[in-house]
Amino acid sequence: MDNLNRRNVLKAGGALGAIGALSMATPAQAVPWTWSAKGSVAGVGDEVDPRWVWDPEADPVSAAIIERGEVARVNALLRTWTRNGQPLPAGLPADLRDFMEQARQLPSWADHGKLATAFEFNQRRGLYLGLLYGLASGMMSTVIPKEARAVYYSQGGADMQDRISKTAKPGYDIGTRNAFAPDGEMIVTCVKTRLVHAAVRHLLPQSPQWDAAAPEQIPISQADMMVTWHSLPTTVMQKLVAWRVPIPADQSTAFLHSWQLGAHMLGIRDEYIPASWSEANSQAAQVLTPILAPTPEGINLADILLNLGSPVDAGILSKPILGAFTRFMLGDQIAGWLRIPREPIWDPLLRTAWGPFIAVREGLLPFPLAPEAYWLFDEFLRRAALLFLSEGQTISIEIPDTNRPS
Repeated sequence: MDNLNRRNVLKAGGALGAIGALSMATPAQAVPWTWSAKGSVAGVGDEVDPRWVWDPEADPVSAAIIERGEVARVNALLRTWTRNGQPLPAGLPADLRDFMEQARQLPSWADHGKLATAFEFNQRRGLYLGLLYGLASGMMSTVIPKEARAVYYSQGGADMQDRISKTAKPGYDIGTRNAFAPDGEMIVTCVKTRLVHAAVRHLLPQSPQWDAAAPEQIPISQADMMVTWHSLPTTVMQKLVAWRVPIPADQSTAFLHSWQLGAHMLGIRDEYIPASWSEANSQAAQVLTPILAPTPEGINLADILLNLGSPVDAGILSKPILGAFTRFMLGDQIAGWLRIPREPIWDPLLRTAWGPFIAVREGLLPFPLAPEAYWLFDEFLRRAALLFLSEGQTISIEIPDTNRPS
């Protein structure tokens, strides 16, 4: 398919785009989408397979900005837009302004009471969340083949430190007190991210390297976004449950609500967003778990992630320790795919002492661990949270105008 035809399919979007793409290029090995919209926040839907739905509102806008040569000017203007309730900058192109005014509106089902409770959860569990966003969700992204290839071959793949910081920003912003309020930043982050995703959809099909490696013709479908979504809140909650971290039911529901709202603001259709944790687990079992696999691109990205620790943190956030935590959280198979070597000290220590550490930390057990092991784990949690969450505070999410240089 040439670039012109790709753009035509992209602009069609929605059900029309699905019909066109299905008729042209249904992969023989693909598993049909069978998850029912009855389990979504919408409760109903047209049951179109999300692999063939993109973002018909954002996609033509970003494509037009790129084609008109306006990316640098638009990015300069958008750097001044940092708060949800802030007026849009003067001088934006009319099509972009119209899109952003619509995209920044919260849905009718947004519940500010639940969002306040979600902040209580994030505040209390922030150390766990920092670790899980970074080493469970972040490392899992490297074995999501489509995501790994899209990141690697897009502009962000050339500067992974910057790319990782921008990826961490939603995790930071969604955990703040007023994430979706006028003085918060999550809506801004979501709208800018929609524009970035749309730009990548326009640019990546023009990359010979991505075209040769990718099985799809247009990246970042709604199905792909839901896969990434499950690598975040669904995976995080599954790990907290497995660690037996006590979480009040209202906080669990509120945490889910904040991420449901985040999905909506990222342009995902409500009919694809799970309405409950049971539905989220069911959908993840269909769309996330079976597709995990190694790729050369993902192995490279994983190695970069494991080298994120600064020289100051080299002792507690060294590559061997980060690798051991990755193996502990994602399992031997994924660690093997990513060529993470076994650690003779940290691997058995995590297997035997992490559960008691969590129980002690949550006040469920007296202090059975050696003090050195307890404080080692606690310091690791603290520094991991700083590494994977606080980076997002000063990052500017910007529209790309090129792919990764050859």
